[in-house]
Amino acid sequence: MDKIFFCKVLLALCLLSFTEAAPKHALITHLPGFNGTFPSEHYSGYVTLDEKHGKNLFYYFVVSERKPSEDPVVLWLNGGPGCSSFDGFVYEHGPFNFQAAKTHGSLPQLHLNPHSWSKVSNIIYLDSPAGVGLSYSNDPNDYETGDQKTASDTHTFLLKKWFEQYPEFLSNPLYISGESFAGIYIPTLASEIVKGIDIGLKPVLNFKGYMVGNGVTDNVFDGNALVPFAHGMGLISDDLFEAVTSACNSSFWGSINDRCSELLAKVDEDIMALNIYDILEPCYHNPEAKETEIVDVKLPSSFRKLGETDRPLAVRKRMFGRAWPFRAPVRDGIVPTWPQILNSGSVGCIDDKVATSWLNNDAVRKALHSQQENLTWELCTDKLSYNHDLGSMIPYHKNLTAWGYRVLIFSGDHDMCVPYTGSEAWTRSLGYKILDEWRPWFFNDQVAGYTQGYDHNLTFLTMKGAGHTVPEYKPQEALAFYSCWLAGQKI
Repeated sequence: MDKIFFCKVLLALCLLSFTEAAPKHALITHLPGFNGTFPSEHYSGYVTLDEKHGKNLFYYFVVSERKPSEDPVVLWLNGGPGCSSFDGFVYEHGPFNFQAAKTHGSLPQLHLNPHSWSKVSNIIYLDSPAGVGLSYSNDPNDYETGDQKTASDTHTFLLKKWFEQYPEFLSNPLYISGESFAGIYIPTLASEIVKGIDIGLKPVLNFKGYMVGNGVTDNVFDGNALVPFAHGMGLISDDLFEAVTSACNSSFWGSINDRCSELLAKVDEDIMALNIYDILEPCYHNPEAKETEIVDVKLPSSFRKLGETDRPLAVRKRMFGRAWPFRAPVRDGIVPTWPQILNSGSVGCIDDKVATSWLNNDAVRKALHSQQENLTWELCTDKLSYNHDLGSMIPYHKNLTAWGYRVLIFSGDHDMCVPYTGSEAWTRSLGYKILDEWRPWFFNDQVAGYTQGYDHNLTFLTMKGAGHTVPEYKPQEALAFYSCWLAGQKI
């Protein structure tokens, strides 16, 4: 017993000595709703990018629960554009599982998450760009942004600001990870980092690679992914698939003829009652609907159970008829935010009540060192005017992998918003030699998905039974492939 106590004390002293350079004003000492002991140190606060404009990015930093001095530093970015990375923190792989408040006016209860990604990495959750989540600017002109500006600002956040405050982590391997529209954020940021390294910017970041989950990439591949996905999943008939493929000449978006358009409308009609973010999950008419009120679900209950999770907070409800439009890849130019899509009658149907109630509580905001007046946290904001100004991400992936950086592209195989068929197709289109032929990968002796490995450190992976936000649906399996990949081990 004495030995166990001594080891715990020694570990605590090691963690304390390693993070002694971290800013003490950013240390989180408690969190409302959580009554336990933090398994590692947590920090949060603002990094000022532009003092004149009052442009500030908010971060929440979780020190690794294992070996913080050696484990990678991972920057996590959610997508949108305009959605907060607290989505990942609260609903996917943060250090806590959130349990919905039991009474009106009370706070959600927090419990330690046994599948947190901080088990094996130091992880930064960043609200980016300014205007998203708890990040803000005193100059509203800063809310007019785009791919290039966002990448530049996030690079500045890391290079000039964050590592200045946490210099003890500068030698750790650095990775970027995220999902959805972060498929744009991540390769553009990685490119900025690599350019900075090449020209000798100081400090030198120990950048190693990145991961993208169900990520927006290229309007051709993304736009053509849905119809093959729907056919492969048995959602449309062979006859319809053959007819629409012939009429559209295998190109299902952009400039199309009348017959192609007519058949695509039939495809939409067949799948429109399904949950676009996970076809295994039921759709609901409204947020107050009971779980038994399933609307026109076309899959048997035994199939729907494939998407179940054992987390205390169930996978979020998705409402019938309210989702990102079908066959709508992100095009060049201004990208609509989720609230703007809501106003047009179609929205990212996300139940964010737990995160919203917690992050807008005064005691929580004080604990997080974010007490700005007139700053309401929203899962996705309508403040931004976001310009997708850097086009296809395929040249970025090609350049970064050619330079030897490690890349993992992963997909929940039941996501219909950014289907795995598109991600599989564009990774294959890079033309790299296949080093690890398509095969199943396993978790607890069960098939968890499929993977294919390429030359130049590129890996493609699917997660069986998962939707758009992979760790939300499959937390154990997600931690398994995340841990293996970061360690350079075979998945």
